[in-house]
Amino acid sequence: MTAPGTTSPESRSESLVVSRLSAGYHDRLVIDGLDLTVPPGRITAIVGANACGKSTLLRSMSRLLRPRGGEVLLDGKAIHSMPAKRLAQTLGLLPQAPIAPDGITVSDLVGRGRHPHQKLLARWTREDDEAVAEALEATGTLDLADRPVDELSGGQRQRVWVAMALAQRTSILLLDEPTTFLDVSHQVEVLDLLTDLNRSRGTTIVMVLHDLNMAARYADHLIAMVGGCIHAAGVPDEVLVPEVVKAVFGLESRVMTDPVSGKPLMLPVGRHHVAPPR
Repeated sequence: MTAPGTTSPESRSESLVVSRLSAGYHDRLVIDGLDLTVPPGRITAIVGANACGKSTLLRSMSRLLRPRGGEVLLDGKAIHSMPAKRLAQTLGLLPQAPIAPDGITVSDLVGRGRHPHQKLLARWTREDDEAVAEALEATGTLDLADRPVDELSGGQRQRVWVAMALAQRTSILLLDEPTTFLDVSHQVEVLDLLTDLNRSRGTTIVMVLHDLNMAARYADHLIAMVGGCIHAAGVPDEVLVPEVVKAVFGLESRVMTDPVSGKPLMLPVGRHHVAPPR
C-alpha cells in the first residue's frame, strides 16, 4: 500500500484531553476519574487485557458513549457540546464492530466518509472523488470498489472500513482494533499506512491494539490500562517492560530489542517453556 497523496490540507494539531472521565454501561462503571492528554501529531496505542476499559475509553473520546462524569475536550471545548458535523470534520472513528447497510458497495461506503465535509444540498466535488480514490488505493481495495460490502471476506471488509476513515480526512483518527480479521501481512500494511498518514499529514492517531509488540513498534506513545485505569504511559521503552507486562496481563515475560525496529519486543514465558536466566 502507498500513503495517501500529498494534496491534503495542511496538517493541524488539535488537542484532545480527557479530564476526570467516568464512563460505563447500565449499572457497571468501567472507567472512573481517568485523566489523559493525547500527544498531538503522534501515534498513541492503548493496550491492556480484555475488559480493562480500552474500548470504553475510545468510545467516550469519540462521543459514541456519553460520560457519567468528567469530559472530553477538543481544543478546550467539550465534544458533547459541539455540533456533530463540526466534530466529524476534525475527529474520525473506526469502531470495533462497524455495520454496513445491506447491499451497499465499497465505493459508496467509503464515500460516506466525505459526508461531514459536504454542505446541505451541495454536489459531490472533485476533492471528494480524490479523497475516496486515494483511500481505496492506499488500502488496496480499489479493485473492490463496485462489490457489495456484505460479499467481502472479514479482512477485505476491515480494509474498506479503514478506507472510509481515511476518506474523512480528519486531523484526529481514533481506531478500535483496526487490524482485526487481518492476516499478519495486511496488519503490517494497515499500520504502515497509518504511520504514513501520521508522517505526511501530521494526523493524530489513537488506536486500541491487542498485539503488544505491534503497538510498541508503531506507537510513539503507549498507554497500558488495568481495571479502567491507566497503569503506565509513555514511550514504548518505558512502558513495555516485564514489570508492566506482569501487572497489566498477569504474564511473565522477557523484553529485548526488536532487531527490525529497534523498539522493545516482548517474549511471553509460558508454563511449557523455561526462559534462560538473564
